[in-house]
Amino acid sequence: MSEAVKETKAQRAERLKRELNPWTAYDDIVRFAREGWDAIPPPWLGTYFRWWGIYTQGDGVGAVGGKGGEGKATRHFMVRIRIPNGALHAHQLRTIADLAERHARGVADITVRQNIQLHWVSLEDLPAVFQALWLNGVTTLGSCGDVTRNVTGCPLAGADADELVDASPLVHAATRMLNGNPAFYNLPRKYKVTITGCRAWCSYPEINDVGLTAQRHPGTREIGFAVRVGGGLSTDPHLALPLDAFVPWHQALPVLRAISEIFRDSDALRENREKARLKFLFLQHGFTAARFLRAIEERLGVALPPGVRDEPPDDIYRDHVGIHPQKQAGYVYAGVAVLRGRLTPAEMRAAADLADRYGTGELRTTSMQNLLIPHVRREHAPALGRGLEAAGLRLDASPFHRGTVACTGSEFCKLALTETKGFARRLVETLEARLPGFEQHLRIHITGCPNSCGQHWIADLGIEGKKVKVDGALVDAYYFCVGGAVGLHQAVARPIGLRLPAADVVPAIERLLRAFLADRLAGETFRHFAARHTDDDLRGLLAGELVEAVARDESPGRPPHGVDG
Repeated sequence: MSEAVKETKAQRAERLKRELNPWTAYDDIVRFAREGWDAIPPPWLGTYFRWWGIYTQGDGVGAVGGKGGEGKATRHFMVRIRIPNGALHAHQLRTIADLAERHARGVADITVRQNIQLHWVSLEDLPAVFQALWLNGVTTLGSCGDVTRNVTGCPLAGADADELVDASPLVHAATRMLNGNPAFYNLPRKYKVTITGCRAWCSYPEINDVGLTAQRHPGTREIGFAVRVGGGLSTDPHLALPLDAFVPWHQALPVLRAISEIFRDSDALRENREKARLKFLFLQHGFTAARFLRAIEERLGVALPPGVRDEPPDDIYRDHVGIHPQKQAGYVYAGVAVLRGRLTPAEMRAAADLADRYGTGELRTTSMQNLLIPHVRREHAPALGRGLEAAGLRLDASPFHRGTVACTGSEFCKLALTETKGFARRLVETLEARLPGFEQHLRIHITGCPNSCGQHWIADLGIEGKKVKVDGALVDAYYFCVGGAVGLHQAVARPIGLRLPAADVVPAIERLLRAFLADRLAGETFRHFAARHTDDDLRGLLAGELVEAVARDESPGRPPHGVDG
């Protein structure tokens, strides 16, 4: 009798998805909450919960507390709230504040996909959390799992003084088309889409599976979109490829649907969970931009107009921090720099109250983990600013405060190697104290493991979580990557061969930035400075001496299903 062949991880995942569309099984969640933890079958804990924006929370130790690259889970959940285009109303933010206070130990984090995450949510509280959100027009549906994640866009859509078009109607239409639709519940892996009409590309089309960016056709003057495909970071960073096509507004959704179907129907991407993102069609399966465009046009049944010259943004902030004029005469918006994206219930309520008092009750979350209040009369801006500052919310933030991004880290994530949120706060506070006059645009991205949920590959300074032994004990450490960029100068950051214990990271960054300030050429940015120095140079400046290069470690486990916002 032959021995049964053991399923691979990919085969098991595909079998479970074929057996059940989790979006049809909400009643099971209600039953689990009623009957208790032991009633939850393993497929729900490991797979199906994610389709409802839920994943099990780590025990605070991270990956090293378990085996196979994944740490131990507690009997608590992370719940991710989906916020298309980052658009919120004050009453919705107050509801999230209440839920954070009642069910999540006062923890709420804005993510790099404009969502808000709650932690410490218990099984028995899940139905109450869902009901409160639904009654206020918010959902968690599809914010994790092998589905279309939150569709992002410019948080100032309709208000940005320099935007080409308000693309938010397409974001919401795309959400209706893809999220909750049984035709798209079973994709090979997570699928990220952004649609933006702004010139700053603040939703990062370069690192999305699909990025639609508005452009004006030079011949017809029609507003349409350029399309990029195959972006993504994780352990195999790949910047999205532009297609030679001009997509008219009326074709944007059909094109997006065609791309989504191509991804869904790519059986080759279902064979290996670690190689299942859309980008692997280009990295491993022979696709080119031209071949992908032909596949889109075959599904559409028509040829798309040829592409026109694109205008990627230069080195600019994409965070919308501060008070700035809107396109509507006499109105401004206020952009708050939320350090590491973490908000307390009191801060959320204060922001909601101020949005009601001085604006229209609208708020926006951003891909830089920040919060905006739009539609404020210019004469009310000083009073709004005072109210935000009184609530501990910064409008006037240092480059360190506004340029630092941090993933969830080992505080809650089972796959992380290092704690990130507290580390980010200490890093920013120390650099602000030691380099008070620093004014350069600088992005410091902190990720707790090689999977890049903190997007370290596109940062000026990207630091990747590791573990090292110090005096025989494992401690948090970080590996340095330098020179990442998006926009006109897009580039994947260079691993420079330096790994330091977490306690030595801030002094190292201070040394590097002091060297930059002392030695930079006239008008030179940090990006240019990094580009004209070798890896050996940068490693020496960070370490304070010449040191041998060390290699990056391999990922401690599979790329995460849902921890990247």
